[in-house]
Amino acid sequence: MAKDMEDFSKIGQANMDSALKLWGEWSKSWQAVTAEMTDYTKRSFEDGTKTFEKLASAKSIEQVMEIQTSFAKRAYDDYVAQMTRVGTMYADMAKTTAKPFEALAPRR
Repeated sequence: MAKDMEDFSKIGQANMDSALKLWGEWSKSWQAVTAEMTDYTKRSFEDGTKTFEKLASAKSIEQVMEIQTSFAKRAYDDYVAQMTRVGTMYADMAKTTAKPFEALAPRR
């Protein structure tokens, strides 16, 4: 009976250790995503501000169209690149958080 209780305690401790490790990895992943999105937001805001300043000093409608077209292209390209990076980060987070559960799944 004491051996069973000891085994049960070891299993409980192992599960707790796994849960804490999972929580730590999950937390680090969310911090990285948050930092990445904060950086992107800052860059995007700065680019928008610079573009507005250029538009305010434009001398012709052609110059305005060129500035606006360039901004739209940059904004789109940056957005797609950012979402690709964040998507990769989410996929990595899912893989990392699934690792402890892989040991519980039956092997085929």
